[in-house]
Amino acid sequence: MNTEQTAMLQRRASVHAALADVTRLRIVDLLAVSDRSAGELGASLGIASNLLAHHLRALESADLVTRRRSEGDARRSYLSLNAHDEWLLRETAGNDGAVRASRVVFVCTANTARSHLAAAAWRRVSPVPASSAGTHPGDRIHDGAIAAAQRHGLRLPDVAPVALGPDDGAHDLVVTVCDRAHEDLDGRDWAHWSVPDPVPHGGAAAFDAVYEEVAARAARLAGRVSATAS
Repeated sequence: MNTEQTAMLQRRASVHAALADVTRLRIVDLLAVSDRSAGELGASLGIASNLLAHHLRALESADLVTRRRSEGDARRSYLSLNAHDEWLLRETAGNDGAVRASRVVFVCTANTARSHLAAAAWRRVSPVPASSAGTHPGDRIHDGAIAAAQRHGLRLPDVAPVALGPDDGAHDLVVTVCDRAHEDLDGRDWAHWSVPDPVPHGGAAAFDAVYEEVAARAARLAGRVSATAS
């Protein structure tokens, strides 16, 4: 057995050891769909903060979970499931949680970059319709988002940003791709992806990183979402 095979077996052993607990499996299943703060996880699981902290330390030690400081309320951190190994996704994520929706609405604050790239990435992998919106729409789609879409072969129409409507979400799945939007909606979204804002950086690398993250997340979520029967 070579060094690479040994390292993979050791990695799998550490993952299985970390997941040898029902609560930690429940945490992983929740994070497979949506990033959450510790407070949100505790409320969903109904467990005390000290016990939750213990379980999160075990998952972080096994490199299963990552924390990211909120770009909105800096007092919060969001936890996300690490998805750098395809085998890890197969072995950790449950198969429950399938949903039906007439549309998936991707939301960020300004509706100028992340939400458009997420919707365009979704259209590539799912027949369920997608749109995008903002909680505080800007003036136009950012040039960096349009350029990133072109580099990755995505169809991204140059349309004016729009506001999330009061009825959006009644029969749709609302997915926030921005911490500020998630916090503004205060539970109205179905799932949250804590994706860093590429606009302050401005370079192609920042927009490409957003594309890569939302494309990977869209591909994973698409298997859980099917169109509402007409």
